[in-house]
Amino acid sequence: MIFTALILAAATPADAVPKARQAYAACLTQYTNDAVDRKMAKDEFLAGLKTKCADKEEKFRAALTAADKADGMSDKETAADVEDQVKGYMDQMTDNFTSGG
Repeated sequence: MIFTALILAAATPADAVPKARQAYAACLTQYTNDAVDRKMAKDEFLAGLKTKCADKEEKFRAALTAADKADGMSDKETAADVEDQVKGYMDQMTDNFTSGG
């Protein structure tokens, strides 16, 4: 019991980032691949891209924010980092969709 408590106490905010990142990326990739397979219109794809994985994006944003704050980043730096990383995924999925998968 004490050992479990020590392990949980040793976990850092950065520990949640890889899992949240993987879940978010997997959701976006699945959505993009499905959109390509269905030959979805680009406007429809872009609208769905912003909403389809919103729950996983929220968790990814929260994990990144916590990790950045734990690393001593300012609120402004943290917000910029989180936005840059989310935008990077959105841009990549849009490029993947445009190129046909």
